[in-house]
Amino acid sequence: MERTETLPLGIVVERRESSNRWQPWVFRPVAVIPGAGPVAGWQEMMAGPGWARFHVGTLTAELYRSQTPAYLHNLSMARPSVYVVLRRDPDAGEDTPFRPHLVTLSPYESEEYSISGDELVDAVPMPDSVMAWLQAYVDQHHVEQPFIKRQRDKHRNQQGASPVPLDVYGKPVRGPVKGGGNG
Repeated sequence: MERTETLPLGIVVERRESSNRWQPWVFRPVAVIPGAGPVAGWQEMMAGPGWARFHVGTLTAELYRSQTPAYLHNLSMARPSVYVVLRRDPDAGEDTPFRPHLVTLSPYESEEYSISGDELVDAVPMPDSVMAWLQAYVDQHHVEQPFIKRQRDKHRNQQGASPVPLDVYGKPVRGPVKGGGNG
């Protein structure tokens, strides 16, 4: 396996009628299609009363060696997920207001997008074929980093050189206050 691996994933978004009178539709990613080809616009896949599912686009999921701890965290969850980021398209209509922006297997990367509040970020179930692909990549490239506790020896060494007594943070220590009152 190479340092970076890629896999095309089709994005499936569900549109449901909303009970909110100012927002006619509620959108959310519900699935990914491994190995999907490109599509032009929103392609309806299935529909029912008050809802429809669309293949809205195909994005490439990329794996990086530096992100293997995040992938390992994802695989260790009760329900491993693929994270889909949708961004509002100002040129689109009310029925199809989003376009796919990113698909990632890193929960940490998806969290960065969810913080801004500008994008719609949701986790969808990871298909078994994607899970096997991700596990093989992690097995090949993950290197466990041991935890190394930071030492504070620098402050202790600097205290001996100062004529003024310093606390553990390197700030001067004041002597006891005489009188002890406020006035």
